[in-house]
Amino acid sequence: MEKAVLISIGDEILSGNTVDTNSNFIASELKNIGIKVSQIFTISDEIETIKNTLSDAFELGDLIITTGGLGPTRDDKTKKALAEFFNDEIALDETTFNHLKTYMEKRGRLEILERNKEQAFVPTQSVVFQNHFGTAPCMMMEQNGKISFSLPGVPYEVKPLIKDQIVPYLQEKYSLNYIHTRIVSVVGIPESILADTIEDWELALPENMALSYLPVGTRVKLRLTASGDHEEILKQETEVEIQKLLPLIKNNVIAISEDKIEQILAEILTERNLSISTAESCTGGELAKMITSVSGSSKYYLGGMVAYATEKKIKILNVSPETVNQFTVVSEQVAQEMAKGCQQLFETNISLSTTGVAGPGKGEDGKDVGTVFYTIRIDDREVTSKLYMPHLDRLDFMNFVSQKVIQDLVGLLINI
Repeated sequence: MEKAVLISIGDEILSGNTVDTNSNFIASELKNIGIKVSQIFTISDEIETIKNTLSDAFELGDLIITTGGLGPTRDDKTKKALAEFFNDEIALDETTFNHLKTYMEKRGRLEILERNKEQAFVPTQSVVFQNHFGTAPCMMMEQNGKISFSLPGVPYEVKPLIKDQIVPYLQEKYSLNYIHTRIVSVVGIPESILADTIEDWELALPENMALSYLPVGTRVKLRLTASGDHEEILKQETEVEIQKLLPLIKNNVIAISEDKIEQILAEILTERNLSISTAESCTGGELAKMITSVSGSSKYYLGGMVAYATEKKIKILNVSPETVNQFTVVSEQVAQEMAKGCQQLFETNISLSTTGVAGPGKGEDGKDVGTVFYTIRIDDREVTSKLYMPHLDRLDFMNFVSQKVIQDLVGLLINI
């Protein structure tokens, strides 16, 4: 079992109305057990299209996983396509029907069981993996030593099916290698110069290790992935290589364990018993969202606010009207006063503020789209920075700025 092919089925994905998060999640989970995704297809919910894509997929990979296209009605095209592709027929599976009945009973929806009964009809050759979070089961079928799994498309149904059932099944059936991954987060050095700096180290890596460069905003994540038969040995070998790497880039490393910048921040704040708050305008709460996405963030995040309107910056954060009149609301001075007011309001060690123009139109003070000032205040010390990114759309702008603010905060805390 070396290569996998993913097939995302559904017109809603092709139209752009729905984002295919399933493929990203599945590829990541498969990577962790040593299975590489060689191709991802996104196709319409049409029988011939599904059959043709399955045919291509079985040529390209050993494992095929489809998501979407499974519905409770008789015109379920994915199930029909599977039956035709595998020269099979569809019939009622009593075990699946009983599972569906129990699922409906627990949720007080037994009256609609008959309408959903079609979900219990599956290809007779399939092995069913029951769905504990929805009504459409997962069906596994084999052909010439290769296997396919057909899953529903709802992400909160896909994730437990993959993590709790399919991945353990694949690990047991194929005795897959262990995969161990380490992330080294690097800032303050362009990716091309970073690659030159560590080239000799990278070229000397053992054959069972591979390095990936993953830019995130202005940070580069160096992901070292090792595969082998013994998990503990892999961890030891990876640590040896990490220790060889660190002296080469020691002034640019901000973390050698956690992946996401908000997780790195969480470790530092928890270790030092520091509290933090946020005052946001152009980022619209994205900073608060990132910080609180980490389990245990209530220990250090005391609160925040989105002061979008200028009068709220003045009334709640104690920004001076004179400062706004003199420098405009999108300015270094307003960002500084927002951070100070936030720190006083929530009584935290650290406060973060953002004020800018996310677009698509210019700000009320005429500032260009993509302009942002942000302040990081640590006790009585403050650092204010400016960014100008007119090329980013609104959501990308908000995410990039939030990533950059937290990254800068981590860098400051490491050097204090």
